[in-house]
Amino acid sequence: MSLFDSFSISSSGMKAQRLWLDLISNNIANINTTRTANGGPYRRQVPVFAQRLQETMENGIRECGVVVTRVTEDNSPPRMEYDPSHPDANEQGFVAYPNINIVNEMVNMMIASRAYEANATVLESAKSMALKALEIGRG
Repeated sequence: MSLFDSFSISSSGMKAQRLWLDLISNNIANINTTRTANGGPYRRQVPVFAQRLQETMENGIRECGVVVTRVTEDNSPPRMEYDPSHPDANEQGFVAYPNINIVNEMVNMMIASRAYEANATVLESAKSMALKALEIGRG
């Protein structure tokens, strides 16, 4: 594994965490969306992470890191609130709101943010090691 492989691994982690943060911000922005183009309330989006590992016999391990394989929708039932004056209320006066819990989204945001910072720290350490190696070679 070369030094540049650690750059690739860290950048894949940063890319995956940035996508997760984008999905979280989209979920928070749509917390009160009761009507979508597909009908019904907005559905919470969740990324599915997978390990990216491809081995080659000649060159060792290549293409390591993480990748987002797909974005799924949370199929839990919508949150029902009584508001007969709302235009999307049903016959009983209940409105179906998205199934988003703001506390869970904030916790996920903190986790994604910390993981992004950790990958940035690894990238910075690898860069520092490469610069120190160049200084040794300068003699």
